[in-house]
Amino acid sequence: MKFLDHLEEWLITFLMGAATTIIFVAVLHRYASGLAIPGLQDWLISLNLSWAQELTIIMFVWMAKFGAAYGVRTGIHVGVDVLINRLQAQTRAKFIVFGLLAGALFTGVIGLLGAHFVWENGAHYSIYKFLGLDTGELFEGPTTPDLEWPTWIVYSAIPLGSLLMCFRFLQVMMRFVRSGELPHHEHGHVEGIEEKQPLPVDVNPYAMDDDLHPHDLQYERRHRDEEPPNGHERRNLGGRGGAT
Repeated sequence: MKFLDHLEEWLITFLMGAATTIIFVAVLHRYASGLAIPGLQDWLISLNLSWAQELTIIMFVWMAKFGAAYGVRTGIHVGVDVLINRLQAQTRAKFIVFGLLAGALFTGVIGLLGAHFVWENGAHYSIYKFLGLDTGELFEGPTTPDLEWPTWIVYSAIPLGSLLMCFRFLQVMMRFVRSGELPHHEHGHVEGIEEKQPLPVDVNPYAMDDDLHPHDLQYERRHRDEEPPNGHERRNLGGRGGAT
């Protein structure tokens, strides 16, 4: 099951990269088609990229569904837990488990209903036709306007994304029951980049004791380490004074 650990990231990364590339090519094609360059303009106009917008919309729908599953796994989704956090530990744990089970039940029902809708919307017909079975009076299902894809392929994002969310809810619940920990997402953290902790300092680096200039902490530390103690310095000064 380790291949499921980063399934959402792989899908979202691929879909986002592909959608960005398609949009860039479509915009570039539209701009270059307006340039009066003999030969090139005619060739560009002959290319039909009217399907680009429809395909990117489909990709963003799939990104949204799998992004919701990613949010469950990483704890991104916003939750109202002001009252929950004020409860005692045992009572709080029960409410958390109940909430996770409710989320799993809801997404599971949506996933099953979505699967039934996709099956009746043309998936049944397409699968039977692909396997060479008799389709009989099965409903072929509509197609998309530009790509002319069966719409059940587009709608498959609902059962797949919802069932993956259901699985993530159950996964988070099992982890919470075993360890008592919930996924927590820090919005300022970027995955893959190690955050360097600042060195502890006992002074304010922005302090301006003379109300004029900020101090160079490293210079002050070096200078302080090199200087002798005040008492020793005074003795040396006093010795020189006596000798003179």
